[in-house]
Amino acid sequence: MKNIHKIYVLIMLGLFSLTFQSCKKDFDGIDDDPNQITDKQLETDLQIIGSKFKPVFENIYEYSPVFQLQQNLNADIYGGYLTPPRPFRAGQNNNTYNLVGSWNNHIWVVAYSRVMNNLKKIEELKDYSNNFYAVSLILKVEAMHRVSDIFGPIVYSNFGQSSTSSTYDSQEEAYNQFFADLDEAQNILSQDIDGNKFTKFDMVYGGDYHKWMKFANSLRLRLAIRIAMVDPAKAKLEGEKALANPEGLIESNSESFIVKGNLTHPLKTICCAWNDTRMNASLESFMRGYNDPRLPHYFKESTVSPGEIKGIRGGLPLMSNYTDELAQKADYVGFSTIGDDIVNSTYIQLMTAAEVWFLKAEAALRGWNGAGDAQTNYETGISKSFSQYGVGDAAPAYISDNTSTPMNYVDPVNNSNNINALTNVTIVWDNSASNEEKLEKIITQKWIAMFPEGMEAWSEFRRTGYPKLFPVVSNQSGGTIDTNIQIRRLPFVISEYSTNPDGVAGAVTKLGGPDNGGTRLWWDTGSNF
Repeated sequence: MKNIHKIYVLIMLGLFSLTFQSCKKDFDGIDDDPNQITDKQLETDLQIIGSKFKPVFENIYEYSPVFQLQQNLNADIYGGYLTPPRPFRAGQNNNTYNLVGSWNNHIWVVAYSRVMNNLKKIEELKDYSNNFYAVSLILKVEAMHRVSDIFGPIVYSNFGQSSTSSTYDSQEEAYNQFFADLDEAQNILSQDIDGNKFTKFDMVYGGDYHKWMKFANSLRLRLAIRIAMVDPAKAKLEGEKALANPEGLIESNSESFIVKGNLTHPLKTICCAWNDTRMNASLESFMRGYNDPRLPHYFKESTVSPGEIKGIRGGLPLMSNYTDELAQKADYVGFSTIGDDIVNSTYIQLMTAAEVWFLKAEAALRGWNGAGDAQTNYETGISKSFSQYGVGDAAPAYISDNTSTPMNYVDPVNNSNNINALTNVTIVWDNSASNEEKLEKIITQKWIAMFPEGMEAWSEFRRTGYPKLFPVVSNQSGGTIDTNIQIRRLPFVISEYSTNPDGVAGAVTKLGGPDNGGTRLWWDTGSNF
């Protein structure tokens, strides 16, 4: 028995030795730290490239309180959605056009350090997956057109080419590259449209490339509409390309481009923990004037005017009857806070089905092939937004309302801030109206539906002049920004002036005006329809 046992042991040792030798290459690094993931493991399940997407998704519209500086204290105010109850910096801040460079620097830093840097790494790793690279291009366009729509010229096509300086594209050059990047992305995806390897990394569509194609088409249509007044031929070409693509556009709320981060919405902290943002008076004027049933989903009743939803005029200075910022904030903090439907959500809304239907309405108004009927698209846009907030049954009555108009604004704390509504535009579609009147209806309803995405709200206001937003109470720009025309852009950031002075100097020459908040962007022509 002992000999048999010895023979058995020897045989087993021999087999183990052979097995170990033959498989040794598969166990290289077996003594490494077991808590570390090897490059080979990362390559196997595409983590090596897929892991770069999460910070991109979470920072286009930042999933953190830094969003206050990234967007809330600029586009959210200028787009007529929100405004702070506190006169920061004794009333000398972005809200009053005394632009704060240290605040606005975050817009640029977040976009480049957390979005573009990761997208660049994905590009360098694209041999692992062409489809992943294609999705990264679509995200790149979504993220960076927002940055361009704030500053104008941006570092885009030349990003990462130099460690010491970066050359800016003009806004026209950037937009042309946006369209080219969408072309490349869609050409790649069309070759493997049913692939499923992106599922675990996708925070929007669960790895469904068909829906990514719909979003790319919808994004192309948004950008085409954006340049319709400055380059109508290019706009029509790109818009009709989007409308004709067989994958289609975003049509239903289930297809909206919404980042599902399962994290606290950044507006919840800013609004409800810090009490630093409240409803804007312009939004109150329109939504209360229209008796809009979405209003209690957007905002809560104020405590300063019980039973009413109240907004604050943009651009409030530190008023003379207050000793300091906090004393003034105490009187205005009781105005309407953002509703639970939004601040308690764990997702970030970047493009809705409603917006796309309104884009189609304007495309139809402009006579673009494939856009359909302007009225049908307009009314569908309203219906999709109502359904998004669970009030779809109220849409038909709202759509047929031909009497309600925006209401005058009354400040219950200081009547010197009162102002009459700047328009009497109604809701119901009127086929006999001029194209300009129809455009005002489309953009006004689109603006209401896009809340709380202030970046698009501000861009569309600048592009069209609609909706008619109240001007700031106090303009402290030193004459660089016209109160009635309102702010058109933000200056290039201080970090770029200090680290990339030659790049900024070149950017200013491409801007077409001084580097201040009054200079119009390339697509901001100041013209009518």
